[in-house]
Amino acid sequence: MDSEALKTSSALHPKPAGLTLQYGTAGFRTRAELLDHVMFRMGLLAVLRSRAVASTIGVMVTASHNPEEDNGVKLIDPLGEMLHPSWEEYATQLANAEEQELQKTITEICQKAAVNQHKEASVFLGRDTRPSSQKLSQSVMDGVSALGGQYHDYGLVTTPQLHYMVCCQNTQGQYGKATLEGYYEKLSKAFTELLKQVTLGSGESQRHLKIDCANGIGALKLSEMKPYFPKEVLIHLYNDGTKEKLNHLCGADFVKVHQKPPRGLDMEANERCCSFDGDADRIVYYYKDTSGHFHLIDGDKIATLISIFLKELLAKVGQSFQLAVVQTAYANGSSTHYLEETLKVPVHCVKTGVKHLHHKAQQFDVGVYFEANGHGTVLFSKDAEAKIRQLAKEEKDDERRAAAKVLENVMDLINQTVGDAISDMLVIEAILALKGLTVQQWDAIYTDLPNRLLRVQVADRRVIGTTDAERCVVTPPGLQERINELLKKYKFSRAFVRPSGTEDVVRIYAEADTQENADALAHEVSLAVYQLAGGRGAPPQP
Repeated sequence: MDSEALKTSSALHPKPAGLTLQYGTAGFRTRAELLDHVMFRMGLLAVLRSRAVASTIGVMVTASHNPEEDNGVKLIDPLGEMLHPSWEEYATQLANAEEQELQKTITEICQKAAVNQHKEASVFLGRDTRPSSQKLSQSVMDGVSALGGQYHDYGLVTTPQLHYMVCCQNTQGQYGKATLEGYYEKLSKAFTELLKQVTLGSGESQRHLKIDCANGIGALKLSEMKPYFPKEVLIHLYNDGTKEKLNHLCGADFVKVHQKPPRGLDMEANERCCSFDGDADRIVYYYKDTSGHFHLIDGDKIATLISIFLKELLAKVGQSFQLAVVQTAYANGSSTHYLEETLKVPVHCVKTGVKHLHHKAQQFDVGVYFEANGHGTVLFSKDAEAKIRQLAKEEKDDERRAAAKVLENVMDLINQTVGDAISDMLVIEAILALKGLTVQQWDAIYTDLPNRLLRVQVADRRVIGTTDAERCVVTPPGLQERINELLKKYKFSRAFVRPSGTEDVVRIYAEADTQENADALAHEVSLAVYQLAGGRGAPPQP
């Protein structure tokens, strides 16, 4: 490592005095003007990580569903998964090191992680459409070059596309071609094959879908992909970024939180609509009924639709594959009840955060995971995948072979590295077409329990300790007992509290038989948190 060259490069990307940042589930995220030094140093870290695992590492410049003024960065591990937790720690250390400590911090990371500084290093780069992304992306490249790494800049891509590229590269093309064309071809081929199975008369012949692209990267990439779609599929793009600001009054997060349609998309009764988030790794569907009432179809209902479809196919294939659904405590109680009691599919609850869901889903032959916010995917184990591909080729029984072929196309259509709005949308559209379901019929599979999300500001979020996948509070003493007492007052009630991962806020979730009761329960729980966990400011008002 040429320490003089590093010093010179680093001086061009100075760290603002007194700024400390934490690498979390979403990587680093804050106001764009504070991130230059972080980007440079994540370029350095990507080189170290690449040398440590002798593979290509991804660096994505995005702040997902945050406002346009923000930006962020996350690293992608060799198989397209999120950065290993032990390296999150190194990322935080490196980002916060003072200028004169930088060299020493790098040397320490190399010792702890057994990094051979003489190995090759390869980094894939991508960025979203924020005004600040191009300059910040250049800072990452400066960091990669400062430690003698090689980089390939994909420029403007969705976050899931970069995850896909990294996985393709490190599986020597087994997962697919590490190009945008390769991504479009693989997905559209699988999608077209699935639509060939649609029997005429099952639903509409032309499939219209309105898509709110959050004024982000999704619009750009869907426009590029349009020529690859079969002619029956007509997608109409809204909030394409030509007029308005990224994520402003639109996008999956806005629709989910505010339970209303995005600005800039006119909905007719019973039209299928969906929203992507800013970097296109989340999706929610929705429609308006004939009386003008808005219906949201969130990640729980997406997971349910996919599970119904996969369960039928797996039964037809006649293998004893183990199918499971992974949720967090935020999943609506009705979805859990439907999956377990009606569909008879095992459901596992884990802590909030994609990495926890992904890790749990890897334990099954077929693991479906979605967060209620619309981030999710399906994972197939190596064995299940090999077996399904073999059956699609060699199975003598026509019905079994046909089912295996459909499964094989679903495997190719789903982006198994990470939640991917484009891929998830195509899976959903294929399932609705194959099952001849309207958006209303999908919505009617079960009725969500009314729920409410609240937040309470506290002096220190660390006073809240939880267990049982965040469904139960262990500290401060007396809080869980108080919640248990409140739950007795309402029918079908459930509530939990958990500390935010990023700020001194406690998040509260409550559900009950009516919206009025869910609201009342959430308010009473928030008062209990305020009293017992050191609330700040005025007490919560109903």
